[in-house]
Parts: sequence; structure tokens; C-alpha cells
Amino acid sequence: MCNLETEGIKYGCGHYIATRTLFKVDCMRSTCTKSVRHSPSCRSADCSIYYGPARSESIIQRSNHFCPHCQHNFPLHR
Repeated sequence: MCNLETEGIKYGCGHYIATRTLFKVDCMRSTCTKSVRHSPSCRSADCSIYYGPARSESIIQRSNHFCPHCQHNFPLHR
């Protein structure tokens, strides 16, 4: 599975939200749809379609507020 190196915001709820992708780490597997080795004509349902866990997360900003998802689900914490 391919991974990303990102930078983003760390929120008071503990969530990290990537704001920019810095680099893609290619796994070089033909069964990973994110890899350059995956065939564009592949129709297999067995191929990985998501990125794996982030290789690195660089925090460029911190916020004491909850992230947008938590603000929506826990409106008392705005």
C-alpha cells in the first residue's frame, strides 16, 4: 500500500487533518491502485484502493478548537 507524507493542522480534539501532500511513497506493487506499477486497465476487485497510514504528519498549525467533524457531531464544543 502506498503512503503519503503530509503537513496539516492538529486540533484540540486530537485529530490531525492534512492540508497539503508533500510526497507520495510508492509501494511499487502492481496490486495497489495508487502505485505507478498498477495497470490502468486492471479491473480486479482485489487491488488496494486506499493509501496506507501516513508515513509522516508534519504539524504546521495547532488549534484549540475541535476539528470540523467533531464540531458537527459535538456542537457544544465550538
